Amino acid sequence: MNKVVASADEAIRDVFDGATIMVGGFGLCGIPENLIRALVRKGVKNLTTISNNAGVDGFGMGLLLSAGQIRKHIGTYVGENKLLEAMVLNGKMELDLVPQGTFSERIRAAGAGIPAYFTPTGVGTIVAEGKETREFDGRAYVMERALKADFAFVKAWKGDKWGNLVYRKTARNFNPMMATAAKVTIAEVEHLVEVGELDPEIVHTPSIFVKRIFQGELYEKRIERRTVRKAS
Repeated sequence: MNKVVASADEAIRDVFDGATIMVGGFGLCGIPENLIRALVRKGVKNLTTISNNAGVDGFGMGLLLSAGQIRKHIGTYVGENKLLEAMVLNGKMELDLVPQGTFSERIRAAGAGIPAYFTPTGVGTIVAEGKETREFDGRAYVMERALKADFAFVKAWKGDKWGNLVYRKTARNFNPMMATAAKVTIAEVEHLVEVGELDPEIVHTPSIFVKRIFQGELYEKRIERRTVRKAS
């Protein structure tokens, strides 16, 4: 039951070219910084990444973009990443933008074993093009398929050696649902503790979903866009 590995590099040992990887985080909050850096070092190519956004230039998933490792990105927001914008406009990368609520629910559905569901979001727009639509109680709905992956990279505040995870405040974001929706979930934590140290009542991700865990290092925890009030 001890799922601890020594490093991020060991944790991603079986990530392969062409893999589909979910990456937790919202903006730069709660992103698996160590796993992303290890992926850059490994140099795997033609990845499909599933994440709310793609980091910023030179940090987070922006490192993968700079290294040319991403073939397709599925997310909800282009954000502050000028490189991503340029790559998409120049045809160097495929981008699939999904409404944020739909994005979240598609991941949750995969984790719950639900292959598809119907939502009113996107009906009558390009989001619904090529998809099945139905009417329920007089309202049109579009069918969305579950979103799953080969690997999920998640970042938690604390975790024990069995893989039980606790997230901290807004860094929780997409991490818990992604942890349920991949064949292999790898967790990096700020604090790795012994089994029994976590109160079961506060565990967000049970250990059954986690295959490997390690204690990360060198967390920068950057702010995507710092905004402060002007002095009066």
